[in-house]
Amino acid sequence: MVNKRLTLQLDFHSGLPIYTQIVEQIQSQLVNGILKPGDQLPTVRALASELRVNFNTVARAYRLLDEARIISTQQGRGTYITEIPPPDVSTNLRQDSLSELTQRFISEAIRLGFTEREISQMVKSSLKSWKEAKRVKEGA
Repeated sequence: MVNKRLTLQLDFHSGLPIYTQIVEQIQSQLVNGILKPGDQLPTVRALASELRVNFNTVARAYRLLDEARIISTQQGRGTYITEIPPPDVSTNLRQDSLSELTQRFISEAIRLGFTEREISQMVKSSLKSWKEAKRVKEGA
């Protein structure tokens, strides 16, 4: 039950509500093993202060995570990551995380003036390069 330093990257220009960004990033960190069952999260007030957002924004994110049984807040003790969700929930969380990452990437690329075609070509090219590098590394 270690109190880990929660690292969140908020994008105030993405159009995605801040509470949603908090929820998705905590879910992603759980799915990817960065956060583990039993890990303690910062208090709502501490996280709001650290992120420089309204207390109610973090409270809303924590409430959604609690409703999804991802966290549990124990009065006077703190907020903790609960047990690992069942495989179907984990799969959905992973898909949600990928969707969120993709949406952020696309939004930023569009904001920078790239066309859909340019974005699509870059993704295909990057995947091809990644596969080649992986193949070379595994062959070494």
